[in-house]
Amino acid sequence: MSAKARTVYRCTDCGAEHPKWSGKCDTCGEWNTLVEEIVAARPSTAAGRARAAGPTLASSGNAAVAMRLGDLRASDTPRWNTGINEFDFVLGGGIVPGSMVLIGGEPGIGKSTLLLQVAARLASQGHRALYISGEESPLQVKLRADRLAESSESVELIAETELETILATGASMRPQAMFVDSIQTIFTNELEGAPGNVGQVRECAARLMRFAKESGTAVFVVGHVTKGGGIAGPKTLEHIVDTVLYFEGEGFLDQRVLRATKNRFGGVDEIGVFRMTAGGLIPIANPSELFLGDRHASASGTAVTALMEGTRPLLVEVQGLAAKAGFGTPQRVATGYDGRRLALLLAVLDKRAGLSFSQLDVFVNVVGGLKVQEPAADLAIAAALASSVYDRALPANAILLGEVGLAGEIRPVSQAERRLAEAEKMGMGVAYLAERSIPRRVPKGLKCVGVQTVRELLEKIFT
Repeated sequence: MSAKARTVYRCTDCGAEHPKWSGKCDTCGEWNTLVEEIVAARPSTAAGRARAAGPTLASSGNAAVAMRLGDLRASDTPRWNTGINEFDFVLGGGIVPGSMVLIGGEPGIGKSTLLLQVAARLASQGHRALYISGEESPLQVKLRADRLAESSESVELIAETELETILATGASMRPQAMFVDSIQTIFTNELEGAPGNVGQVRECAARLMRFAKESGTAVFVVGHVTKGGGIAGPKTLEHIVDTVLYFEGEGFLDQRVLRATKNRFGGVDEIGVFRMTAGGLIPIANPSELFLGDRHASASGTAVTALMEGTRPLLVEVQGLAAKAGFGTPQRVATGYDGRRLALLLAVLDKRAGLSFSQLDVFVNVVGGLKVQEPAADLAIAAALASSVYDRALPANAILLGEVGLAGEIRPVSQAERRLAEAEKMGMGVAYLAERSIPRRVPKGLKCVGVQTVRELLEKIFT
């Protein structure tokens, strides 16, 4: 009689194992992270338990030969450039042979389309590309490929979800790049449980990673995301792979942002910007031009700031609108900006600059669906809100950089020289920023105006 399978509850954040379900993980303290997982049954006999335990400590396995770091030489294997410049830039200069890349994003954002384009580009350069579809039939993949601008005739395709078959196929074909769509549909017969559960995802990812390192094949894996925006499955999935890319964007907008949140072979937080078209994803060489292209500079409540996305400066438009409240409690709505940060700015403008918003509805929007994470946009948002209250437009060629403190002071931002260079390239003529942020070398066509407080900024612009 076979032993009964054992069920445990594992935390998707820290991987801790619990005998029963609980709302909170006792190890890391996170809530609602425990998921059920079926583990292999323990041996019932004494001999079986001895075999499962195996030899103890030093008696198990063979000793490995250690090497000195000074004796090792870096590999001269070049990266593979796909020709999709934004994709290569986010990866740090191209695809590293033997690496494993995880791409996550909302359903329909374009993950499969991007990987199919990458596979087509590699195949056209003579690299053998194997596309493994666990969600679509070969005919469905073919119909999607026919809509792309790139020719994908040389891409090899199988529809398979069993991990053992995938690895055997990869070992026999020896492709330079293998694309798995998606990791949540892959399963191994060595574990019980449905595809997509914590154990299956972790084991399949670990074995695909081992295959990439041993064979030199670059493995790309698609990962679904949860409602919270994280990759579905255990947090260890992101620790296993070499690179984690998130595909961001709103479904009603054409632009998509590919962001690197982890990269062992390049910079973190680098972004690549694409436009979704009927023929696939088109890289945008100048994202600042895209986000500023439809700006109405003569309207009040609009300002321009420069954000740093990894090593790339990016000019974006922020909009602020203050209107008479229609209800007893004024609204505070922020899109692409932290709502708590907005409340702080409103309090500073009220206390330090004499602008009261207590009877006004306030709306803030970052154009293009971007999400502002750094405080460098504080000054631009404060100026946009003041512009809306005064109903006077800011200078059309002005850019504003700075963090706003609780005392109303303007604090410097990092890498101001690179931000100003991008502003000058985009035709900006004047920059308002903290005096300590003004670099020694200012771009020739740009005038820098140093300000110390929010009140001083508003006086210089509106008086």
